[in-house]
Amino acid sequence: MPSFDIVSEIDLVEVKNAVDNTSRELGTRYDFRGVKASITLNKEVVKLEAEAEMQINALRDMLRANLVKRGVDTRSMDPDKYEQSGKFWSQNVKFKVGVDQPTAKKLVKHIKDSKMKVQVSIQGDQLRVTGKKRDDLQQTMRLVKECDLGMGFQFNNFKD
Repeated sequence: MPSFDIVSEIDLVEVKNAVDNTSRELGTRYDFRGVKASITLNKEVVKLEAEAEMQINALRDMLRANLVKRGVDTRSMDPDKYEQSGKFWSQNVKFKVGVDQPTAKKLVKHIKDSKMKVQVSIQGDQLRVTGKKRDDLQQTMRLVKECDLGMGFQFNNFKD
């Protein structure tokens, strides 16, 4: 029986490239001239540092734009609260990897409510969808792409 997996992953190499591009852009922007601001990547966490909260927002927007250019889904970004230390502000931006349990249950319910002839099972941080026809699986993919659950989904391991 044909099947595929629904996952939520990010490409850390592309995230690193986006952080490097944002860092380069930071040096050329007029509104950051003479300001101590930085962006660093440590494993799966991007740390934004600047002298004002407004500059943190601008840094995050620059990062988001560079992630879009690199093909990374920005819905996987999970910014923490702002932290102030002296005259500097900082913010950590984490990336959601894997389909968490509540989102997986909503997705399963959404697929089952559509009355498609497929079976969905939760397997850890991914979902396995099986069906008799390839067309049913393709309709399920289209349905998952259209629903907005605050995460970017990818499809892999398609078996015919």
